[in-house]
Amino acid sequence: MEPYKKITELKSAEAFHDFVKSSGWNLPCDAAGLEAFSRPLEHRGGRIGNRWAILPMEGWDCEPDGNPSELTARRWGRFATSGAKLIYGTEAAAVMHEGRSNTRQLWIAPHTYDRIARQLEAMRKAHARRFGSADDFRLGLQLTHSGRYSHPNDDMQLESRIAWHHPLLDKKFRNGPKDIASDDELRRIIERFIEAARLAERAGFDFVDIKHAHGYLAHELLSAVERPGPFGGSFENRTYFFRELCDGVRSATTALELSLRLSLADFIPFEKNSEGVGTPAEWPEDKPYPYAFGGDGTGLGWNLEEPVAFLRLARKFGVSLICATLGSPYYCPHIQRPAYYPVSDGYLPPEHPLRSVARHIETAAELKRLCPELKIVGSGYTCLQEYLPLVGASVLEAGQADFIGIGRMVLSYPDICADVLEGAPLKTQCICRTLGECTTAPRAGMVSGCYPLDPFYKERPEAKTLRELKKERRKTK
Repeated sequence: MEPYKKITELKSAEAFHDFVKSSGWNLPCDAAGLEAFSRPLEHRGGRIGNRWAILPMEGWDCEPDGNPSELTARRWGRFATSGAKLIYGTEAAAVMHEGRSNTRQLWIAPHTYDRIARQLEAMRKAHARRFGSADDFRLGLQLTHSGRYSHPNDDMQLESRIAWHHPLLDKKFRNGPKDIASDDELRRIIERFIEAARLAERAGFDFVDIKHAHGYLAHELLSAVERPGPFGGSFENRTYFFRELCDGVRSATTALELSLRLSLADFIPFEKNSEGVGTPAEWPEDKPYPYAFGGDGTGLGWNLEEPVAFLRLARKFGVSLICATLGSPYYCPHIQRPAYYPVSDGYLPPEHPLRSVARHIETAAELKRLCPELKIVGSGYTCLQEYLPLVGASVLEAGQADFIGIGRMVLSYPDICADVLEGAPLKTQCICRTLGECTTAPRAGMVSGCYPLDPFYKERPEAKTLRELKKERRKTK
């Protein structure tokens, strides 16, 4: 296949604009300036100081017992001084050991509470030192159970807890009947979410994000159309987990806000073909694909009827802050995390990565149009590289989202938000090029970080190991 035109080949905003328009993608890039990022937003009787958000990530760098480590503290400190006023989730925190995605994931529990609270206080102080005040700075913690993708005791050994049997994913991840979480187990997991939320409020977080995305347990329950009993089948049953969780959190906390990171649409799993390119898994052409929440039945398109119904239900529980995402990094990474380069166990993108970015923007904009009362954090922007601020400002000016969320970009370029807000030139040497090392490293058992561009990680021993690993993999191709 012909290589896709890279961002670095587009030498000006005009060239980027012309390329996007000639491609026919719905990718806004007409903002006259970047002032939209500076506008504060009134929210729940307070103010969030600008329109940048830092998305929750799994750093794979906490202590084995789930406490934040020095590496975690470094990342959080960089988030705090990035210039973003909304730290949307700070970290993806497991609510129980069995639900950790890896042996180094943050775990919020009584034994980790003190250190998490101290790190949170340090973030607020660092932000105030850098920007004069933290009064308009909002910090959340994402709560999650990794479900099918749980690796709590051995990074190479799945210990899945699944909501239902997916004929394609069960085969891919070798899941069987013993992996199904029973109704009683799901109720116990709900209790752990509630306890985690209570601890998060005590620690000083402004909100918790209940992760319903990327194929993790809560998200998988939304598509449990074939699960019998109270947690599956009808829309009412598939949202039972969420409703019980919200009721419990509201009873256990006082002023804690609830938010949702939601995969607005899911898709059929993709596989690597003989040329290394992602291709949809085989599915009978005459049979609708029923397992994609927010899907249109083809496995490749979207229909937001159920996601909108779910979010209107969430609104009744006081949820008004939504982070919009798509798909899953485990089975359709080109959709969830647009990139020019695949991670070590991935595939070459079957479409131009900017088309994948446009899909994120389109679905979030559709949600904003249908639910204007919700505050929407967009995601999927990092692949835009130099033109991320231009597109982000255009999205904000068009009212297609309320915040522009970034993840990987802040690992390599933590000051990008402040630089845009202050009118400083972008530091092009720091811009994430979606090389994938921040994902390839942890999938090989190493801590996550930007090994190509962050001098701190360049000097760590993992950098050499990662280079040798990539060299060996190139030899075997």
